[in-house]
Amino acid sequence: MASLTPLHETYCKWDRSPPSQADVLEGIAQLVSTPLNSVVQDLIQSLQREVLLSVFGLSKQKAKRFQARPYVEKIYQFGFNSLQNYGHYFLAPSLRKVIEHFPKLHNKPLTPTLTFLVSALNGVLGDYLLATHNPLALSTVLYDHYGAVQQGDLAGRMVIFSHGLCMNHLDWSNRGNGGIGEKLLAQRDNNTMLYVHYNTGRRISANGRSLATMLEDLVKNNPRITSIDLIGHSMGGLVSRSALFYGKQNMHQWIHMVENLVCLGSPHHGAVLERFGFALQDKIGHFPLVKLFSHVVNIRSNGILDLRFGSVRDDDWEHNHARIGLMDDNRKPAPLPSYINTFLIAGTLEFENRKNRTLKVIGDYLVSVKSALGEHPNPKFQLKLPESHKAVFYGLNHFELQYHPHVAEQIAKWFYPHHDEIAEEQIRKYLIKLESLQGIVET
Repeated sequence: MASLTPLHETYCKWDRSPPSQADVLEGIAQLVSTPLNSVVQDLIQSLQREVLLSVFGLSKQKAKRFQARPYVEKIYQFGFNSLQNYGHYFLAPSLRKVIEHFPKLHNKPLTPTLTFLVSALNGVLGDYLLATHNPLALSTVLYDHYGAVQQGDLAGRMVIFSHGLCMNHLDWSNRGNGGIGEKLLAQRDNNTMLYVHYNTGRRISANGRSLATMLEDLVKNNPRITSIDLIGHSMGGLVSRSALFYGKQNMHQWIHMVENLVCLGSPHHGAVLERFGFALQDKIGHFPLVKLFSHVVNIRSNGILDLRFGSVRDDDWEHNHARIGLMDDNRKPAPLPSYINTFLIAGTLEFENRKNRTLKVIGDYLVSVKSALGEHPNPKFQLKLPESHKAVFYGLNHFELQYHPHVAEQIAKWFYPHHDEIAEEQIRKYLIKLESLQGIVET
C-alpha cells in the first residue's frame, strides 16, 4: 500500500505550478525515504523465486518453503531495512540540507536537462508519483513558444501542441530547427503557439480530462480567442482526442472553436512494442527465465498500459480485473467529431522505393503505419478520413515526426491551403513581369 507524503515532512508541494529545482531534490528525498510498499517487496521475492526455479532447479513447493524459512525472512527484512535506513537517515537529509542552504532553488525553474529527466521519470512512474503526492509529479501546464509559462491575455487563433510519452514541451524543435511552431507562425498573423506539458504516466483519459478543463478555462479567461487547432505527437494525439471526447460530453465551450486536429505518429489502435511486451508476459511467461522479464515489464505506468490499444476513455480500463488489463481489445469507440478537420501523419523506417514487410509492421519504430493512420479491420474502430487528410513520411522515425521540416510543410498546407495559391499567383506575376522587362531590354 503506497504511503502518502507525511504532513511532518520538511517540505510539501500542494500547488499545480511547474516543479522547481528544490522540488526535484525534495522529490528524490521522498522517493528514497518512502517505505518499500508491498508491490516492490513482492516483486523482489518473485524475482528471487524465479532464480530458485530456473537456475537452481527447485520445485515451486521447495522454493516457497525456502523463502518462508525464518532466517531467509530475516535476510529479507534486513535488506529492506538497510535500504530504507540509508535513504531515510543519510541521503534524504543530505538533499534537504542542500535545499535549506540554497533557498533560491525554490525559485529556479528546471534546466532543459532536468526537464528531460523529470518528464521521463513521470512517463515511467508518473501515476505512482501522483498517488504519493511526490513533488516530482507533473501538473498539466501550458507554455508559450519561448518556453515560459503562458501568462497574459490571448487573442486570435491558438495552436495547442501536446507531446508524447516521457517527453516534454521543449521537444517540438531540434538543434536550430524551429519545427512546426515556427512554420505556422510564419504563415499567419495573430497566430499563437502554446505547448502543453503533462504527466504522461497518468491514464490517457485522465490527461484528456485535464486538457479539456484547461482549454475551457483558457477560453473563458480569454474571450478574444477566435479558434483552436490541436496538434499531438504520439500519446499527445490520443490525449487530444480524449479531450475532445470529454469536452463534448461535458458541453464545454471550447470544442466549438476547434477547427483542426493533427495527430503525428499517434497509436490510435495501439503501439506494437507495448502489445509485444504484454504478449511476452502473458503468453510465454510460463517458461523459465522469461518470467524474470515478465516481472520487470509489469512495472510500467498506467499511461504506458493505455498505449496497448490506444485507449482514450475511462471505461476502456476502469472495469479491468487487473491493472495491466487484457490481451483482447475491449475499447469503446471514440469517433472523431465530424465538424473538425482531422489529419493523420505516419512515419516509417522504410524508404518509398524499397518496401520491407517487417519495417511496414514496425512503422516508425514504435507505431505502425496502419495504427497511425487510424486503419483497423473492425469498422467500429476505423477512423474514416479521406486520403487527402493522411500522409506517410518515409525514412522518418517516431521522434523526427514532431519537428521535421517536411512534416511542418505538410501541416501548413493543410491549415492554409490558400497560401499555396497566393504564392503561385505571385510567382506567375513575377515571371510575366520578368518577361516584359527582358522584352524591353532586347528592344
